[in-house]
Formats: sequence, structure tokens, C-alpha cells
Amino acid sequence: MPKNLDLFSAPAQSEQAQAAIKIGALRRQLDRWAHQYYVQDAPEVPDAEYDRAFRALQALEAQFPECVTPESPTQRVGGAPRPELTPVRHAVPMLSIHTETDVSPAGALAFDARVRRELGLAPDAPPVAYVAELKFDGLAMNLRYEAGALVQAATRGDGEVGEDVTHNIRTIRQIPLRLPSDVPAILEVRGEVYMARADFERLNEAQRERGQKTFINPRNTAAGAVRQLDPAIAAQRPLRFFAYGLGEVTPVAQGGPDFATHFDLLQQLKQWGFPVAAQTTQALGASELVAFHERIAAERDQLPYDIDGVVYKVDSLALQRQLGFKTREPRWAVAHKFPAQEMVTRIEGIDVQVGRTGKLTPVARLAPVFVGGVTVTNATLHNLFEIRKKGVRVGDEVIVRRAGDVIPEVVGVVPGKRPSYVANFRMPRQCPICGSAVVREPGEANHRCTGGLFCPAQRKEALLHFAARRAMDIDGLGEKLVDQLVDGAVVRTLPDLYRIGLVGLTALERMGEKSAQNLLAALEKSKSTTLPRFLFGLGIRQVGEATAKDLARHFGSLDAILQASTEQLLQVRDVGPVVAEAIHTFLAQPHNVEVIEQLRACGVHWPEGPPAERTQLPLAGMTVVLTGTLPTLSREAAKDLLEAAGAKVAGSVSKKTSYVVAGEEAGSKLAKAQELGVPVLDEAGLRALLGQGA
Repeated sequence: MPKNLDLFSAPAQSEQAQAAIKIGALRRQLDRWAHQYYVQDAPEVPDAEYDRAFRALQALEAQFPECVTPESPTQRVGGAPRPELTPVRHAVPMLSIHTETDVSPAGALAFDARVRRELGLAPDAPPVAYVAELKFDGLAMNLRYEAGALVQAATRGDGEVGEDVTHNIRTIRQIPLRLPSDVPAILEVRGEVYMARADFERLNEAQRERGQKTFINPRNTAAGAVRQLDPAIAAQRPLRFFAYGLGEVTPVAQGGPDFATHFDLLQQLKQWGFPVAAQTTQALGASELVAFHERIAAERDQLPYDIDGVVYKVDSLALQRQLGFKTREPRWAVAHKFPAQEMVTRIEGIDVQVGRTGKLTPVARLAPVFVGGVTVTNATLHNLFEIRKKGVRVGDEVIVRRAGDVIPEVVGVVPGKRPSYVANFRMPRQCPICGSAVVREPGEANHRCTGGLFCPAQRKEALLHFAARRAMDIDGLGEKLVDQLVDGAVVRTLPDLYRIGLVGLTALERMGEKSAQNLLAALEKSKSTTLPRFLFGLGIRQVGEATAKDLARHFGSLDAILQASTEQLLQVRDVGPVVAEAIHTFLAQPHNVEVIEQLRACGVHWPEGPPAERTQLPLAGMTVVLTGTLPTLSREAAKDLLEAAGAKVAGSVSKKTSYVVAGEEAGSKLAKAQELGVPVLDEAGLRALLGQGA
């Protein structure tokens, strides 16, 4: 290909030789991109870039039909089978459908006009009935049932030959393994395998926590899972399925299901147990197609899964047969896309944001780009490890993805576009908000600010945690009020809570005098607390309720904890190196200690005593499990009593469990205890164990 050849500009008709060169270059480029997308599950460019090249090839081939060959991407579906998987020849080809190039609602008008023209309908003829569906961003699948049993699942492949992935598809719980007796002897159900956004985010978050490679997008993650050789991997991925059509169907016996419309077919699929998208609907004429496109576009971000458009199909199966096919596409259906949710842009800088929990997140500053209907100027890079894995540097051209309410993210770098050498990005050593030390705990991928009680970025989270019921139990101090207090600069640190007066509170929006008095009373009441509650309320990373109780019991006083070395902290039960280091780092920050001292100066107090010897506690070394509802004790009260007596309260029953305390509606834990022969106590037995008598 000539060095400066523009692949997307159409040549003059007399330039057939140059057109042939451009067509060849576009075909090779599209074939490479299709191989990366369908076979390797690792797309190099966003869908919008592929679509643009595909349309350019279509235009050139339309202008120079003598250049069209059967091998052209416009004449086949794309996606060769993987050699490791058994090829499956489809009894009925899995052809793709035409994509309407106009992403505005006018695209629906163009499709309706084309259908009416093909059917020879007069302008005053009644409107055509359609079915409007979602265009899922997943992996097309053909499910073959024989005598009602699932015998084979195959990918689309190149439309004629796909891959046998039955071993993986059987792990998807939404797909029936056996159908009712009234189904045809041979029934092929076609649909889409996909992954919900929430499931995808949870999967990636788990990958990040383990320091492992994250996945690019839900579609490719689902495709990669389906085409694994090991079904155990697919079983670990939360895959789902929607049905939207049929492949081969044997003639049914008299009285069996018969369909006059595509909508009837979908209703029958639902009766047979297949999930069909709830948004699927019948639409009469172009105006209702436009309304569907606009409605789904508005709802797109709220859907739990990714779509990249909608699909219109002529509802009457008789009219579908009359319209027929054109090369690789049915004339009776069209895909009407929405604006792309992946686009290419340039990174102009990398900033660092501090979240409510102190997590530092690198954020790419982007050259503005229109993605998924909005202009995006920033995208998350998650953490330093993600930046290193993706090889992202300032000045790179990158693929940016936006899906639903998910924060836009940088998917990857466009190869070969880096202008010159640029140094690697490094995380700051001090918090960009408060200047506190930044640390990364062993085994974690994220960097965090250590100024929890001091850092402005963490104020709201620190206040809500401090006021929580299991911490200082400040009734009435909820999220909306905390927002007002912080946003109005009324409260900057925890001690400021105890300095608020009635006048300051009543000045807040929707805060009457009675509500203000109630909050002041709750604040005053919270001053009298316990050392474990206070420690837990400080929000020290890695310190939960149980660890706070262990610290208080082991050291006896707050001053002893403040002065403890890492080695001394390691002597506390269940405190390992990571927890000890987190506590020591938090208490080594002068501003954190200053906040603690100011809280004490405001009157926050608790009873203290000499360090307790755990071995002297009556239930030391015992593990107790609580289940069901006790007559007079709440679960939390029972837990407090047990832990005060030295017992460890666990969440599951094992051979090492000392007792199970069971109340009404006790479930599987009671059954497990009886199976293992673990002693079971009621509330009276618990009180006797605690030495409280009957």
C-alpha cells in the first residue's frame, strides 16, 4: 500500500487500479481487526473505527463491482473457528444483518421506506408491522436441541461454520438443558451470550485486588469465557443469555407450535423457558420504530447490560420470506446503532484523585471525544498496575470506553502512535489533597492516603463511619446531613461535630429546632462510649469491630495503643503484619493523633483498665456461632457478651466450633452443627455458659 494512501476516500471512476489497491488494503485491515475481535477476543480498535472502514469498503465495492470477490468481508460474516475447538457446520447459516449508517432516529425511517419499496406498497397503504428488539453487545450462539435435550452449542464463526462450545454453554444457568415435550424433534434456538455490567465490574475489581490482568469489556470477557477449553473457567464467569430467533426446526406434528409472526415465535420461546429481553415489543410503522429507538437510547445507561443499538424485524414471517436475502443480509431486518461507546483520543495528562476512602486513582486527562452520546474529557486508569499493564503514557492515542453509568475508562493504547519517548507515570509519595504519606499495603494494587481523619477528600466518609451505630452511634447524623455539614464548611474534622451549636444547626436547610435539639442530644450521649467503639469509629484501615475489641482488651487504654510499636501490636490476637503496619502507620501521623486528642478534649470518654490476660477470660479459646433469633438478646448483644468473655464469634460452623447458639428459625448452621456433633445451646444455655445463671 502506498505510504500516504487515504483508505477512507473514494477514488474517481477512472482510477480502477488505485481503487483495487485501496479495496485490498481495506480488506486486509478489516480481516486483521475481525480476527482480533472474533478469534483472539482482543480488539485493537473500537467498533466505530471498524464500522467506518467497513462502510468505506462497501462504498468502493458499490462503485467498482468488478472488484467484489467472495472473500471480501462484505460477503461473509467474519470470525474463523479456533483450531482447538471442533468445527460445527450450521444447518441454517447464521448470517448477520445490515447496519443502518444513520445513528439518528431517521435511520428507522430509512429502513421502513426500504421495506415498503421492496414490498411494492403504495404510499397510502397501511403501515408495516415490525418487532423491535435490543442489539446486544455479546456473542451470538446457536443452541441445538434434539428430542428436547441440549446436544450442541455453537458460535456463529464465519456464518457457515462455527465452534462447538457445548461444554461451556452448559454452565449458563439461564439456558435450559431440557425442554418441554411439545417442542419439535430438532429445534435450534439462537440468541446472545453476554455479561451484565455489574458482574463485569465485580470480576475486574477482583482481578485488580489480586494484581491480575483486567478484562477489556463485557463482550470480549463473555466471548473469551465461552471459547475456553476448560469449562471450569466459564463456570466462574457470570455469563447470561437472551434468545431472539430460530435456526433449523423440523416440521412439527399437527397441533404443535406454529408461528405466523416473529413476535409469536418469541412468546413461544419464553414459554419453553428461554429468556427474552423484556424491552422487545411490536411496532406499527416507522413512527413507532422511531419512538422505540428514542426510548431505548434514553434508557440505555440504566440497562444492566451493554447494547450498541436496536434491531427492527418485519413481524410477518410470510413477508420475511417474500423479502428474502441480499448476499449476506436479510432484507427484512436491520441493526440501528447508537453513537459509539468506544472511541480513540489522546492522553494530555495524568492527574490523581483521592476518593472518600483514601484510595488514590490516576485519571487520564483526554483530548475531548464524543463517546456514547456525551463528550468525555477524563477517564479512569484505576491504579498504577493497570497503567503499567496497558503501557499508558502521556501523549498516547488510546481507546476510551464508556458504558452506562460506569466511569469512562482507558481500554488500551493504539499501537504505533506514540510520538516520542515519554517517562513512565509515577504515583505521588504525598497525598495531593492533604500532604499525608501515601502507602501501598503488601498484596494490594491500590495506593492510599494515610490522613484519614485529616484529609478533606475523606471527610464525609470519616464522619459517616464515626457516627455509625456500631461505632459512636450518633442517631440522626446521616448522609444528607453530613453532605450539608461538609459542603457548608460547618464541619471540617471529627471534633467539629461536638462544637456545633443550636444556631449553627438550625441554619441548615430543612433542619428545624426540634431536629437540631435531637441531634445535639445524640452527640452529647455519644461522648460516653467504650474504647472498642471509639477505636472502630476512627476508621483505621484493617481495624474492624473484632480487632478494635482485641486491641482494647489487650492494651487496656488508648495511650498504651498510641505508644505501641509494630512488634507490640503483633502480640494482639488475630493481628498480623498487614494489620499491625496499618495501625502503626495511622497512629504515626501527627494530625491523626491531634484529632484523637481534640476528641478527648471535647469530652469523649470511656472506661479504661489494666490490660486483660485473655487466657484468664472464662471463654478464652472457644469459638461460638450464632444462628436464628433469640428470645431476649439481639444478635449483636449476644456477640458482645461472648467476645467480652474471650470467645471468638464465627460466621460458619466447622469441627473446631465449640458451641452453636440457636434461636427460632435457625437454618443451615443448626443442621451443620447437628451433622458434626457440635453442642447446641439456647439462650438459657448461653447465659449459663456466660455465668449469668438461668
